[in-house]
Amino acid sequence: MVADQADNPWIPEGLGPVADAHVHIFPKPIMEAIWRWFDAHAWTIRYRLDPEAIIAFLLDRGVGHVVALTYAHKAGLARDLNSFMAEAVRRWEGRVTGLATVFPGEPGAAAILAEAFSQGLAGVKLHAHVQCFDMNGSAMEEVYQVCADHGKPILMHVGREPKSPAYGCDPHQLCSAAKLAKVLDTHPGLKVCVPHLGFDEIGAYADLARRYDTLWLDTAMVLTDYFPGYEPVDIGGLRDDRVIYGTDFPNLPYAWDRELRQLAGRHLPPAVLQRLLWQNAADLFGFDQP
Repeated sequence: MVADQADNPWIPEGLGPVADAHVHIFPKPIMEAIWRWFDAHAWTIRYRLDPEAIIAFLLDRGVGHVVALTYAHKAGLARDLNSFMAEAVRRWEGRVTGLATVFPGEPGAAAILAEAFSQGLAGVKLHAHVQCFDMNGSAMEEVYQVCADHGKPILMHVGREPKSPAYGCDPHQLCSAAKLAKVLDTHPGLKVCVPHLGFDEIGAYADLARRYDTLWLDTAMVLTDYFPGYEPVDIGGLRDDRVIYGTDFPNLPYAWDRELRQLAGRHLPPAVLQRLLWQNAADLFGFDQP
């Protein structure tokens, strides 16, 4: 695992407008708890910033729009996190799109999500590794239904990696492309985005994205050659209207623009880059084109 040291002041030249569709913000006490968890169980987070500073850092370096994410690691937190996110969207009007969260199976989950959408949040973020939900389980049915009824996408980490023994469940038991296919078949109107290209089943998720018009994939962390033992992803071989650029900022062990520099070196056609870096995310999450 190579952690580069350069901290560049601007997006790489020639890429065009950039929207980062995978940025985490939490109230500061939760952010600090996340830093401690990563220190103990994953990697050293390079950017330990307050929520406002996270957004400002990217916008000040040429990122034109941010899709901000949060998630509830236990029942009872979602309403406060959604209110926090709605306030961030108001604070950065026109430059930040915020997603809601809910803890699957908690009392009133459907009402929590409906309330969040009424506050202007543009979708839902869930994390199967942290929240330990089964995407084919009964607790998820009301989440899917509310999202479908409101026309809101759900971004859920249901790829199997990175796995950690510190999670309270085994992601390899809960997560798979085959299980997601069942969700897409059962809920044909539901829009789903899987982060990290479905790592470590990238090929299987890429196949699903070719089969289902309701599935998107984001690139966070998997174009950077950070994780050992994996071949570089052929981004040009993916369905180019269903892949979205995102970073996982600020929870990175390397420079914020490492993924952009990788993309700049791939020599992709300009139209493909435009879709990847802005258009696909704008279409899915409902923000303006540049």
